[in-house]
Amino acid sequence: MAKEKNASRMRTVRHLRLRKKVLGSTERPRLSVFRSSKNIYAQVIDDAKGTTLASSSSKITGEGTTKILVAESVGADIAKKCKEKGITTIVFDRGGYKYHGRVKALAEAARTNGLVF
Repeated sequence: MAKEKNASRMRTVRHLRLRKKVLGSTERPRLSVFRSSKNIYAQVIDDAKGTTLASSSSKITGEGTTKILVAESVGADIAKKCKEKGITTIVFDRGGYKYHGRVKALAEAARTNGLVF
């Protein structure tokens, strides 16, 4: 139990350290990623106004056989929703997770579908 608490605390510290540096604006909103053991979620947030502009999750898309493919479909879906709202450039917030695996797959899919970050 102690290892789980410490791992959770360390992840939270990484997240807060990252959030001090990454800030979304009206011109460049923040693409925030949350990864659970089964699902992955993405939101495009305007921190100046405190509003969510677009969101997508693996619960909505649900396409793919592996978690990597599901993350790619979420990245493509969030990019499509951003393009519909006229958003082309964003700031990427990896949420304290390593830029590897599902987080990387989501980011690369968003890039290939037209988002610039």
